[in-house]
Amino acid sequence: MLICHQLSTFTFHLSPMHSIIQQKSRDFAIRIIGCYKFLTEQKHEKVMSKQFLRCGTSIGANTRESKNAQSRMDFMSKLSIALKEADETEYWLDLLHETKYLDDKQFSSLNSDCVELIKMLTSIIKSIKEEPKRK
Repeated sequence: MLICHQLSTFTFHLSPMHSIIQQKSRDFAIRIIGCYKFLTEQKHEKVMSKQFLRCGTSIGANTRESKNAQSRMDFMSKLSIALKEADETEYWLDLLHETKYLDDKQFSSLNSDCVELIKMLTSIIKSIKEEPKRK
């Protein structure tokens, strides 16, 4: 089922995947916040964890903001920013793992969710680009 939004003369359709990614990115942000607390309180790591917190929670903020896009390009821009933030999150996850702040189990769980978000965002953005433009 598609959800149709009308913004002045601009119409776009939100697929069920868009709703799913909003929920998954919100759930991921909650996990990121928990991991940030663990890193700062248990591991006393303050620098990488702050960057990790910012980009990891930004994914959900940008997917949420995309539902109020003013145009097709604005919609795609918000999701593209979310994708960039997800990619940066994956980078910080890798660094936190390689520097032993996260063990294999912690890393694998978070990284798996991050990779899933990247794949979903990539798929949505690709679909939007392939969609014929409406007048």
